Amino acid sequence: MNKLVVALLLAALFAGPARGQAARPALAPVKVTHPAWVLRGNVYEVNVRQYTPEGTLNAFARHLDRLKAMGVETLWFMPLSPISQVGRKGSLGSYYAVADYAKINPEFGTLADWNRLVAAIHARGMRVLIDWVPNHTGADHPWLARHPDFFVKDPAGQPAVAFDWADVRQLDYRNPVMQDSMIAAMRYWVTQTNIDGFRVDVAWNVPETFWRKCIPQLRQGKDLFMLAEGDSAYLPRSGFDAVYPWHMFHEMEKVARGQRPATVLDSIYQEQRRRYLPATLQLYFTSNHDENSWNKADFGTFPGAVHAPFAVFSQTMAGSLPLIYSGQEEPTLRALQFFDKDPIGFGQYQRAAFYQTLLDLRQRSPALAADAGFRKVRVGDERAVYAYVREKAGHKVLVLLNLSAQAQTVAVPDKTLLGSPRNVFTGQAEKITSQPRLLAPWAYAVYEYAK
Repeated sequence: MNKLVVALLLAALFAGPARGQAARPALAPVKVTHPAWVLRGNVYEVNVRQYTPEGTLNAFARHLDRLKAMGVETLWFMPLSPISQVGRKGSLGSYYAVADYAKINPEFGTLADWNRLVAAIHARGMRVLIDWVPNHTGADHPWLARHPDFFVKDPAGQPAVAFDWADVRQLDYRNPVMQDSMIAAMRYWVTQTNIDGFRVDVAWNVPETFWRKCIPQLRQGKDLFMLAEGDSAYLPRSGFDAVYPWHMFHEMEKVARGQRPATVLDSIYQEQRRRYLPATLQLYFTSNHDENSWNKADFGTFPGAVHAPFAVFSQTMAGSLPLIYSGQEEPTLRALQFFDKDPIGFGQYQRAAFYQTLLDLRQRSPALAADAGFRKVRVGDERAVYAYVREKAGHKVLVLLNLSAQAQTVAVPDKTLLGSPRNVFTGQAEKITSQPRLLAPWAYAVYEYAK
């Protein structure tokens, strides 16, 4: 089935009222209180298959102390489930073609291995998210035989392929029994393995009514964190803590290529403020598994020195929940294979100190909390230099970013920012005056002011 046919099927499935009918009133937002640990937290995405030569949970566990020392607070594991054989892509298949929601991929280890890993993570004061795939199952999931009514049908009456992904089948959210089965499967991982939340794949293609039903049930007895892959405004309204800022990411790419001025970031920031509830968190990143494997991020989209100022931006921007993808601290300068074995090959950790500086500052300073204040500061040509202050409870951080390939003259006219704050990357006090100075191409500086 081609992508257009499936798109039309899905549009019909999740469509609003037909022409001539009254539109349904918007539902009141679900009240969300974020877990306290996430406001100054961060997320590190774990690609288990590629993380070590063994590609197992036990092998990954050897990296926990290193990641803790780097400042990682929350570990997001790409899907742990067995992978379907039917339509399998490559030699190992896609993580996102789930063969069974209630089992661990035997290539990674056992449920006992997973429980030991979760306990080890918690013992280090870190948190655990698992990747969940509710939009579709793999093409040989047992529900296809046991519950064929759980799936959308194509014109031939067969389970529909989701989009153009031949290894998966589209679930039908008009079926309330399927909905309850999905919630039960998610609750299993909360109650039996003590995880701290979910990153939800293709959350934007699952109806709002389901999330309003599902998320409160998942949160019964535990303060879970819910991250939606998607940027639809209904996602935080239906109970998600955080969404993907796709518009901002794509404009960051254009600024990095010299195609847009830095001022476009202001436009997107204002758009986000209008689009989302005030407390919505956004997963800022320069790479993730999709962007790395398919679009050469960050080694191709933010190459070389270009990476650093955008990474600083993602770690310090208002409302941000910063993400680091497996291998960015190395750095891994290639696209990891998605369907085949391709170990990252750790050993250098050349960016680890850079990330540690940012992660430590975020955890130490309330000024970088997701709900801290934000104001732009004009210090030079705003088409090239992006500067801002984050502030909360008497704590203040100044960020200067040259988002261009040319040196820029900058001066700080704001008298409240003059003085000798600590440059967090040098560890030394640095005098800030109103006198002009040069900021090198793609240079960055972050200053922490004493309370």
